Amino acid sequence: MQHYVRCAEINGLKVRVLPGSPLVFSGLARPIYRKRKTVPNFEPHLALRRGIHVGFIFARDTLAANGMNSRACCGVLGFVKSRAVWRCACLLFLFWIRCDAQSLRPASTYDVAKVEIDASKKAPYKIPRTIFGTFLEPIGNSTYGGLWADLIENPSLEEGLWSAAELKKVLDREPQLVRASELGLPVPWEPLFYEQQNRYAPRWGDVFNSFRSLQIMGLADAEVGIRQKIYLPVHRILDYSGSLYAKPLSGSGTLHVSIRQRNRPDVTFANTMITLKNTDWARYDFHFRVPANALKKLEPADFVISMGGDTTMLVDQVTLLPDDNIDGMDPDMISMSRAMKSPIVRFGGNFTSAYHWRDGIGPREKRVSMMNVAWGIPEYNTFGTDEFLRFCELIGARPQVALNLGTGTPEEAADWVSYIDEHWANKSGGLTWELGNELWGKFQVGYPTLQRVAERTKAFSGAVRHLDPNAVLIATGGDEDTYGDWNSTQLQNASAFNYLSTHFVVTTTAVQKSAPSEDFLALANFALPIGLETKLREMYGQIQSNTQSRDKVKIAFTEWLFWAQNNAIVRYDNMGGAVAAAGFLNMLMRNADIVPISDMTGIIFFGGIQKERSRVFASPAYWAFRMYANAAATGVLETRVTSPEYSIEEGSTRLPKIDRVPYLDVVATLDDSNDTLTLFCINRYLSRDLSVDFSIAGFPVSNNSSSKTLFAPSIAMKNDETNPEAIRPTNVSVLVDKGKVQAHLRPASVTVVTLHRTR
Repeated sequence: MQHYVRCAEINGLKVRVLPGSPLVFSGLARPIYRKRKTVPNFEPHLALRRGIHVGFIFARDTLAANGMNSRACCGVLGFVKSRAVWRCACLLFLFWIRCDAQSLRPASTYDVAKVEIDASKKAPYKIPRTIFGTFLEPIGNSTYGGLWADLIENPSLEEGLWSAAELKKVLDREPQLVRASELGLPVPWEPLFYEQQNRYAPRWGDVFNSFRSLQIMGLADAEVGIRQKIYLPVHRILDYSGSLYAKPLSGSGTLHVSIRQRNRPDVTFANTMITLKNTDWARYDFHFRVPANALKKLEPADFVISMGGDTTMLVDQVTLLPDDNIDGMDPDMISMSRAMKSPIVRFGGNFTSAYHWRDGIGPREKRVSMMNVAWGIPEYNTFGTDEFLRFCELIGARPQVALNLGTGTPEEAADWVSYIDEHWANKSGGLTWELGNELWGKFQVGYPTLQRVAERTKAFSGAVRHLDPNAVLIATGGDEDTYGDWNSTQLQNASAFNYLSTHFVVTTTAVQKSAPSEDFLALANFALPIGLETKLREMYGQIQSNTQSRDKVKIAFTEWLFWAQNNAIVRYDNMGGAVAAAGFLNMLMRNADIVPISDMTGIIFFGGIQKERSRVFASPAYWAFRMYANAAATGVLETRVTSPEYSIEEGSTRLPKIDRVPYLDVVATLDDSNDTLTLFCINRYLSRDLSVDFSIAGFPVSNNSSSKTLFAPSIAMKNDETNPEAIRPTNVSVLVDKGKVQAHLRPASVTVVTLHRTR
């Protein structure tokens, strides 16, 4: 007698009750169930007892996953702990799920999963390093206020650098700037003394940089000046250097640059006097050392430019950097970026469609400040092409640049390719270029219509390939849920590119289910990488059905991000985001034959490295990415996973229905020498540990093994500037005995196990 193990369905969420037969992950295969034989000596009374116990556990877990938090579930189910109600409820539960009694096992088996690996059976493709690419875009404080070490905002004292919406955010955070602007000062500069009122005036036409300078008018018997709130990285360094441009109009021509206590002009920590020796615009350098313990870590200070007496002068283009900067970049950012071992860094995003690369080359002090139209924030252009290439060089990555197909021209794009080829490495070309970014979106500046995109893509492709025949080109493709017509149009000129891009930037709170619980949202988002596997195969099927692109064009996943407004939900910067990111990386390894390029959003900001109040720290997703990218993994092995699973209905509006999501997600890999076997493990259970037994054929396991796990007590936990390493990988033990391996996985955790071959 044989039967199939059945599933429970509660309010649309399907949860598999039994561990059942092995799930097969063989290269590209999705999980497949096999039949189970019944136990010959079936004892109904034992099965019933086991069923009652299991029924309670799974009623609790599935109700929680489908909209009720765990505490509420336990409260509801606590009612049935009287004998009569308890037994009736559990019997009703068993009847409801229509699961044969002989299928049930003791509850303890649900905490144990089994994984069978055959090291002799590799997938017919190698995992390319390029699936561990990352993404850098001027957004938030990724470049300015992040990677770029300059501590001064709006250095050339301009107006119009923020959109109305973004300016409102700035003024909401710093309401005193409203009064400062009424006195003629540009955001975020303030007067040294508000009570002096109008001693400032913007000047157009007489400038050193950009469009305007600031006139400061002294008083005979008082100090007059401007200041800006800054955060110095005093936890790391006490020495700072900077420069400013000034032009005297009258008076003594002496000014002071200082660091003072925030909102306490009478408390000066460091001061430098500058004498203006020229009657025209000139640069003046300064340096000072902040005394130890003058400022606490994360304490703000005021950067001040001031003068005494009847002096009047113009000021423009101010900079201030810590002395340990590396070519203008934050050394902590460089160090942490290098440790990711990302082989490519994408320079692109929405800003691409309005970015003109020549604005970001040449002497930095002459580069013009302007608004980043895509995000409504300042673009100072001090971090431009040369700085990006230097960043790539410092961290050991290759540049992957998105060209401007919005407001740009094919000629401008070709010139940029030529410039980068001339300034990168051995000047041999052959770099990877994206032909635009998300051109299907009306939010994209200068977006082409569906009728024009193929023609425009072809024109830019021709210009680039004429200059560099070895250039690798990625055309803009559609997202997994909307790609059909767009990709079909692009494939009409498939010879113009090597890859079609796709993105998946998902709002993790956007689900079809009304009033979803946090647990439901977590499981729905943890399931997304499983749903994406199917969509990617369908997308690739469309490519293969076109004779021009068959076996010539593949997919490049050049952006992916789990975004939410609410930090309690799975989000890029919390532990839930790390579990989702690891699931994404597992999916990419299983599908690297059709998706050989991927760029996580982003190397800085979002899922990567953060910076707040001068302190650099990593999001949990950074640590998950680093655990994966640092592993020696090139070949995917056939893996059979015995694990419970669940299905999602009314989930993400992007992918609302996803079936058969394993709670235990494992990818097993070998390195090129076949001496190191790595297990990438994800426990999607929100509150249950898993003990996993690994059986490995064809690979004698040495006792010299290691394991790292990423775990937090809550998926909402994250790192911040006050506790920068609250969540980071820790070493955990694995048991190796006679070729078998046992590992313990915490709930909602990411674990990487490294095994070595016995010599």
